[in-house]
Amino acid sequence: MSSQEGKYNIKAVSKMLGIQPGTLRAWERRYNMIAPVRNDSGHRLYTEEHIKILKWLITKVNKGFTISQAVNLLENTNLSSEGPIAVSASSESPDHALDLMEELLFALLSFDENQAHELLNKAFSLFSIDKVLIDILGTLLVKIGDMWENGKITSAHEHFASSFLRSRIGIILHTLPVNGLLPKVVSVCGPGEWHELGLLIFTLYLRRKGFEVIYLGTSIADGDIDIVLEEVNPKFLFYSCTLQENVSKTVETVDGLSQKYRKLIIGLGGSGFNKAPRERLKNYESLFVGDTKNQWDNWLKERLSV
Repeated sequence: MSSQEGKYNIKAVSKMLGIQPGTLRAWERRYNMIAPVRNDSGHRLYTEEHIKILKWLITKVNKGFTISQAVNLLENTNLSSEGPIAVSASSESPDHALDLMEELLFALLSFDENQAHELLNKAFSLFSIDKVLIDILGTLLVKIGDMWENGKITSAHEHFASSFLRSRIGIILHTLPVNGLLPKVVSVCGPGEWHELGLLIFTLYLRRKGFEVIYLGTSIADGDIDIVLEEVNPKFLFYSCTLQENVSKTVETVDGLSQKYRKLIIGLGGSGFNKAPRERLKNYESLFVGDTKNQWDNWLKERLSV
């Protein structure tokens, strides 16, 4: 039987999920999150997909969300028909990091700064800095970026979330010790780029490993990078590019710097490169640092051993 075929009546769903039929009807009428099919007698019939969506919503309600908040989160995270399946499975696992990430997402999209601070404090109290940065904030940034690019949130939402996260990550960044035996690093966004949070997380990863990182943040004026490189004389230069439209200018800049600074090791990262046609970037494959902590570790290890 197809997962899209009506299978359960409202009495069966009520018993299966522990929700009163009247509550379920009210949710459907008020929020339109599912649309049960009707049999020949006009009775509601729920599909397997409806059950998965309802399980997901009930899980959020049981964690303290109101039903309107849960429905809003469901809509804002742009879950496809298969999305709730994956989320439902995760919700039944003990991965509290995922739950915290979703709660933090909702707080930021609600412009609730106090709640966002509380949730992030809770995350740091429960998990290591690396797990918070990579598993929670890294995943959160991808979600926010995708939602903004797909028109699911406004630029105001994106700016508020970015400002909040930039502030919190920046506080940690400047408290970490530096290992003077490790080479210096410069990190900066590519030309035209102002989405810096992915680069900031990667910079924090480098600082956690003891590297002295000169973090320049968003795009700087043409030619200014030369001043920094000549003053600092770093071993590594990392460029981040989030928007595909800025990829060409970024690799053009990298080409010029590679010719001028032969000993400089350049690394590239960001969703802009991931979305660009691979054929277009085939000559730069060795420069991509990857998207996960393991990939970052391996990329650095290979180049430090040379």
